[in-house]
Amino acid sequence: MPGPEQQLRAERQRPAPTEDSADVIVVGAGPAGSTAAYHLARTGLDVLLLEKSAFPREKVCGDGLTPRAVKQLVDMGIDVSEEAGWLHNKGLRLISGHRSLEFDWPELSAFPGHGLVRRRADFDELLARRAAAAGARLIERANVAGPLTDQRSGRITGVSAKVGEERRPVEYRAPLVVAADGNSTRLSVAMKRYRRTDRAMGVAYRTYFTTPRHQDRYLEAWLDLRHPDDPAHRLLPGYAWVFGMGDGTANVGLGVLDTAKTDLDWRELLRRWCADLPPGYGYHPEAVTEPIRGSALPMGLNRQPHYADGLLLIGDAGGTVSPGTGEGIAYAMESGRYAAETVVQAHARRTDRGRELALRAYPQKLRSAYAGYFALGRLAADLLGRPRLLGAAGAAGLGHPALLKVAFRLMVNLTEPDSKDALDRLLHLLGRVAPGR
Repeated sequence: MPGPEQQLRAERQRPAPTEDSADVIVVGAGPAGSTAAYHLARTGLDVLLLEKSAFPREKVCGDGLTPRAVKQLVDMGIDVSEEAGWLHNKGLRLISGHRSLEFDWPELSAFPGHGLVRRRADFDELLARRAAAAGARLIERANVAGPLTDQRSGRITGVSAKVGEERRPVEYRAPLVVAADGNSTRLSVAMKRYRRTDRAMGVAYRTYFTTPRHQDRYLEAWLDLRHPDDPAHRLLPGYAWVFGMGDGTANVGLGVLDTAKTDLDWRELLRRWCADLPPGYGYHPEAVTEPIRGSALPMGLNRQPHYADGLLLIGDAGGTVSPGTGEGIAYAMESGRYAAETVVQAHARRTDRGRELALRAYPQKLRSAYAGYFALGRLAADLLGRPRLLGAAGAAGLGHPALLKVAFRLMVNLTEPDSKDALDRLLHLLGRVAPGR
């Protein structure tokens, strides 16, 4: 074991970070990037967190957070009390086949028993500022143009960017780069990390409207999302939602989990779906407070490899959205934490070979955590998209209480291996053994 003098000598030999260099560069200050930067910085690593926009900035999202995301926030030391501006919720209300059932979040050792709601513009800035408070150097309006690479090895050595309103060209250097730049992920594509075409791609569209139900303590998901002009009135592989924001408005939207077989005007579909809401929701066109916005959902770990040549992919850049529910924030934050923990371990290794071995553990962490559950999600979405299997009885079948209970457990992914609940044990087992290549 090296003594204090040897450790000090090693630190002196390590190049000192400069304004334009760091131990790690994180590209993108969304939930994944800010979580990674926080956990990296708190260990003492020098971290550059580059965000192309200036906060606050908007993102398309349902704004609802499950207990999985709440756990990550608590682990970052963020105050999630209602006094701090969060709206707490008790669980998920599922509506299908003219039946509505409420399911409370389970009380588990690993996760808290409540969810949260907060607008993404506020949420993302809060996480980025938390990372900065931990020591990460947050640079806003840093639009990354592409990677810098070693011409001999092809390994990434940093990124080039245009910074500030004047778009000043800057090169940032680091031995490791974390791509958290979203679905478009210009950085990953430049490093030849292409999207797997055998994985489904989803979409989400949302808007806001004023409603008397804005303080609803349940997130609400409507499973009877249908093709409006199809004579067979087929179910679409997805759902619509209404999440009360606690500020007089609700976030209302839809997510379709596999768009390969469907060509629709999603904005028009959302308008028509909103128009069919019960009168008690208070929806009418004049109540809409923001235009409909949409985004793609990169699902099922659809961009690989998640580590190679000094580049790690997290969040949407790595396709960590659940293909069964479209949930992305919790898995984005978890992937950011996994990547940070991997980098910290690699940084402590004394040889290049040792560092590479440590870094190669990151893709395996993702597969172990998600491959089985995501495979179940793909299967569920595929079944929803098969009219021959569901047909006209689809709504009635999905509205059965037992099936709604299964749907709830699948959607929230909150189980414990030693649970006494038989369904929990079954889903946990299936999530571990389901094929997830």
